[in-house]
Amino acid sequence: MDELLRDPRFAVATFVVIDFEGLTPAGRPAEPIEVAALALRPAGGRLQEVGRFEELMRPPADVPVTARDVRLKGITRTMLSGAAPAAEVMARLDAYLTAPPYRLVAHHASTEAGIISRQAAHCPVLAATPLLDTLRLAKTVMPSLGSYGLDHLLAFYGIPQPAGRHRAMPDVEATAQVLVRLLRDGERERRWRTLLELDMAAGLQPRRPPSAPGEEQACLF
Repeated sequence: MDELLRDPRFAVATFVVIDFEGLTPAGRPAEPIEVAALALRPAGGRLQEVGRFEELMRPPADVPVTARDVRLKGITRTMLSGAAPAAEVMARLDAYLTAPPYRLVAHHASTEAGIISRQAAHCPVLAATPLLDTLRLAKTVMPSLGSYGLDHLLAFYGIPQPAGRHRAMPDVEATAQVLVRLLRDGERERRWRTLLELDMAAGLQPRRPPSAPGEEQACLF
């Protein structure tokens, strides 16, 4: 990533890889039940981890945890019963984001963008942060691959499936590994050399509400 690292805007950005696990009640938007975030910052010639966050979220009482949810994610209603609601968890995550600029990174990032926008009152910094979609990056680097699911990209790059796949933090760690490979491959193929070119290839603008509170917050990332 030599050329990207020489770009001043890329060099000062923190890339926050984020993933939600959620429930999908009939006729309603997805309700998040887990979030994980991994903050990566350019240093020493590569992206280095500088912080992480992981927490379960208690869904509304009328949103069921189905047998399929338990089978796929390994998250039960009992596990969620003692968790804080999404509003509190998202506010805690947002409180760490005090050293911009940031880019959120997710695989099929429109899903994360939708959840964040619905929680925007509780996470104004996240809600105002542009996203990079690793799925779009992969389509740019490998336009003939055929399938761009996270599992397929892991197999393509020879990255082992993480234990706990379909939990938020294992999926974030897997996405971060794919991100690094895509950045390197795209740079080698002259697809991008700057953060602006990454944004043009795979960027999503945040869905920000008209107004958001601005509070002084403690720094982790």
